[in-house]
Amino acid sequence: METQIPIIETVNLTKIYGEGENAVTALSDLDLEIRHGEFVAVMGPSGSGKSTLLNILACMDKATSGQYILAGEDVSDYNRGDLAEIRSRLLGFIFQSYNLLPRLTALDNVLLPLMYRRENRLDMDKRHELAMAALERVGLSNRWHHLPNQLSGGQQQRVAIARALINDPLLILADEPTGNLDSHSSVDIMKLMRELNDQGRTIVMVTHEPDIAHYTQRILTIRDGVLASDHLNGHQPPPAPVAVLEGGAA
Repeated sequence: METQIPIIETVNLTKIYGEGENAVTALSDLDLEIRHGEFVAVMGPSGSGKSTLLNILACMDKATSGQYILAGEDVSDYNRGDLAEIRSRLLGFIFQSYNLLPRLTALDNVLLPLMYRRENRLDMDKRHELAMAALERVGLSNRWHHLPNQLSGGQQQRVAIARALINDPLLILADEPTGNLDSHSSVDIMKLMRELNDQGRTIVMVTHEPDIAHYTQRILTIRDGVLASDHLNGHQPPPAPVAVLEGGAA
């Protein structure tokens, strides 16, 4: 049934760096499924393969072998241009270091994905309207004119979350989103991400912090490039909205 199509499916996913005696296997025959509305933490020790997995899921890297199927679309053999289009159309990103451009205001940083959109381009008034709505969603509409160095770490990450939401992505990928934050700001960010998930957003997050992973529904543990464990964390996903069930983005 169409409603059962996972957002993420990997089949025998393998990533090998180098060749011959210098070859290093980062991922080995990894099979997993992530469905609409799930909030999933990916954990594992340094060098386990979790960052490699996230890069492949983000269409920033390609597997050596195996399949990566995103929202029913096998993207395993896509070229760089095709992967860039997938990233723009379906994915939102949250980084540990925020990745905000220092000379741009919060509003202009949030606007960036709309500026690079290839299809369905919007006029400037509509872009500003969407960016301000995204900043309001993360509680920063009154800081739209501030530069990154005029914002706290937690506020910068909220700007980054607003930027991740601006294209209404099907999937949000977060790489250690609280890694540069103090404990209070980390809790605030995780509460915000939990709210987004409760509203139907699918989120995959890499973290090494068990207390941060506690906010998710499901925890995948990667060790030595294989899936060592996969268990539910108690928080159940919301039902898929009609748009997703019909093949559209949430």
